[in-house]
Amino acid sequence: MSVDPRPPHALRTLVSWQAARVATIGTRLTAARMPLEARSDFAVLSALQEYGPLSQADIGRVLGLDRNNVNGIVVRLDADESVLRTPDPADRRRNIVTITANGGERLADLRTQADAVQDELLAALSPADRDALVRLLGDVLAAHPTQPA
Repeated sequence: MSVDPRPPHALRTLVSWQAARVATIGTRLTAARMPLEARSDFAVLSALQEYGPLSQADIGRVLGLDRNNVNGIVVRLDADESVLRTPDPADRRRNIVTITANGGERLADLRTQADAVQDELLAALSPADRDALVRLLGDVLAAHPTQPA
């Protein structure tokens, strides 16, 4: 008797199960091309490029990261001059973080790596299907509050 090598239909039809499997594959592909620090840098630099200068607390809120993790990432990015930390004029206890030209170059390099991972992960999909998947997943995520990673 031959057993179907696929998981049971009951699992294959659960979006949550499929999403978890895709996330696992995506994580493995990403880890092969980008060390953990690079992934964190990509997230923070992307947020700063899109939203402009942010407090470390706002970075954490936007990315769903714990503020202690954000602090470590920002300290590392500041050390390699990818970001600039300046005291917030409204509250000198806070830092405002701004992406630098060096950070923009680092982000472009990281984006190339991330795009290569996406191309490998989504190779079975047409460009239109990729766009639809991104849109649909965005709709699902938008319906739920951001959770710490």
